[in-house]
Amino acid sequence: MSAESSALQDDIDALNAKITKQGAHVRSLKKASSSNADEIGSAVEALKALKLEAEVLRLKKEELDPTVQFNRKSFDELILRKMFIVPSFEIHGGVKGLFDLGPPACGLKAAMVDVWRKHFVLAESMLEMECTCLTPEVVLKTSGHVDRFTDLMVKDPVSGECFRADKLLEDAIDELIEGNPDMPTEEREGHLRIQIQADAFSPTELDEQLKKYGCRAPSGEAFGASFPFNLMFKTSIGPEGTSVGYLRPETAQGLFVNFRRLLEANSQRMPFAAAQIGNGFRNGEYLSRALRIATHRVI
Repeated sequence: MSAESSALQDDIDALNAKITKQGAHVRSLKKASSSNADEIGSAVEALKALKLEAEVLRLKKEELDPTVQFNRKSFDELILRKMFIVPSFEIHGGVKGLFDLGPPACGLKAAMVDVWRKHFVLAESMLEMECTCLTPEVVLKTSGHVDRFTDLMVKDPVSGECFRADKLLEDAIDELIEGNPDMPTEEREGHLRIQIQADAFSPTELDEQLKKYGCRAPSGEAFGASFPFNLMFKTSIGPEGTSVGYLRPETAQGLFVNFRRLLEANSQRMPFAAAQIGNGFRNGEYLSRALRIATHRVI
């Protein structure tokens, strides 16, 4: 790697750190009832600008070293062949979004959890918990997940199969840029700007962009109108079926609602942090061009 390429990578790493921090800030603003639309919009625009800057630097780095290419197809085949990740219930046809970790992935996961626990829980004296995966509706209603934890989906009018609209747009723009290596920088940056905004478009705006970039369903027909879809798995708790619950979409809620208990267990001293590692469940589906194993479970 040349000195210039190395310097660009350092800049990219620094921007990625800023993107992570800004993304967390945007999520906290969206969850806070006191935040206004202007404040959220300003934070989102700042996040988009950081992502665009990082993408421009990444493309410049690729231009400096065009021989270094990642073969995604070969990588996906290797993952399946070596049984890192395999589709669940494959002999019965499988279910999109469900997968199993094979022996290499189980070993890798165990090693990562061990490093995580030593670094965050033990070294930093965090309070570790393991909370239930099943959450009553009132908890997620209070946090805003019941009303706002949604993605925009589009449906194939022939097969009825649904896809995340923003990911379709992102993939279409990737294909356009990859297929036109001589595209002027200004035009490319314009496409990237739209790509970064994909998850912020309204249903009408997203439909217009999908039409603009020629996104069509696998059947060849045009997609139907975008519609919101709640990503949580809904269920009932108890034999009566009157108590509504959800499989948790993230691990944070269990920690939040146990704050008083954690404070008491820590001798009424404010804990530095609480930590948890476990599964979250999301009923969305992202079939990327890269890795065709979508997931309903995130670790």
